[in-house]
Amino acid sequence: MWIYDKKLQFPVNIKKMDLKLANAIFTQFGGPNGELAAALRYLSQRITMPTGKAKAILNDIGTEELAHVEMIQAIIYQLSRDATPQDYLDAGLQGYYGIWDGGIFPSSPLGDPFTTAYINSFGDPIANIYEDLAAEDKARATYEQLIRLAADDEVIRPLSFLRQREAVHLQRFGELLDDLLNVDI
Repeated sequence: MWIYDKKLQFPVNIKKMDLKLANAIFTQFGGPNGELAAALRYLSQRITMPTGKAKAILNDIGTEELAHVEMIQAIIYQLSRDATPQDYLDAGLQGYYGIWDGGIFPSSPLGDPFTTAYINSFGDPIANIYEDLAAEDKARATYEQLIRLAADDEVIRPLSFLRQREAVHLQRFGELLDDLLNVDI
């Protein structure tokens, strides 16, 4: 069903450690508006879509969101690679280090673990697409907030790429909504 190309959708080459920024970026992995929630939302919703085109769009975007999860993990890892226990203490992230020892776990920056309460898959395809439009716009806004927190171009470039993909997904969902409003559901 899928072909995995074993490379990131956009290169991530971060050399400077920044544990506080890595922690903030966790929102796009395990937070309520993050990539994991989006992937699961779209892949869950696609099955009940009334048209083949709608199923395909949700499948395509849901799969791409999984690629974004991989990019976010790479960003977090590269921002935290080689951090010492003292680095975690200095960043105020000793609790995270104490639990995960620098592992990448789907959680929010506040330490809340990922939950399926972040996703919604309703029986009404129009309601789902409105949910998806809102999710994409919230993700775009989150990327803009993260970009404002970042000072390193090596971090800003992949975050900007991901922000742009959210805008593309928003457009595709808008087009899909127009299509579904013209289908007898």
